[in-house]
Amino acid sequence: MTYIAREDALTLLKKYNKDPFHIQHALTVEAVMRWYAKELGYGDAEEYWGIVGLLHDIDFELYPEEHCLKAPELLREGGVGEDIIHAVVSHGYGITVGGVTLDVAPEHEMEKVLFAADELTGLIWAAALMRPSKSTKDMELKSLKKKYKSKGFAAGCSREVIERGAEQLGWDLEKLLTMTLQAMAATEDTIQAEMTAEQ
Repeated sequence: MTYIAREDALTLLKKYNKDPFHIQHALTVEAVMRWYAKELGYGDAEEYWGIVGLLHDIDFELYPEEHCLKAPELLREGGVGEDIIHAVVSHGYGITVGGVTLDVAPEHEMEKVLFAADELTGLIWAAALMRPSKSTKDMELKSLKKKYKSKGFAAGCSREVIERGAEQLGWDLEKLLTMTLQAMAATEDTIQAEMTAEQ
């Protein structure tokens, strides 16, 4: 497992991502990955899981048409190891970018969690913003499930990818929704504090 300090990973992320929306998504997925690492018994690898989450969309803002294809080059330039690169690229498994279908499959449980939770964090956050509190902390699972089932809601968040992710983990959809919502509610304040400090 190759180590890159979080501070260096954050600097690298910001080199290619300026939009606060993308920074917040990266911090959210990082926090969710750290939460899952502890929850699933990989506490000693929490930092590693987090860094993969932080860097997973490094190429998306500047190279949306080459998402997951451009990432290895940017990450290698930043001194990131091949294991992290594999994890980052694997979250695009099965998507077609620039006429190429990405075929690097998630192997480790960490990669499967990233694949499953990435899109879902976007959908949960969109649902939170519709609430009077603008927060995940008072969101109930039934309210999330209702939004999830509504095809027109957060249509950019692929239900197919989320469901494929749950399947790869051997979980039912409800378990994935429940845990990811818990992870986001537990880490929301930390992310907001970091976003405020960024401004």
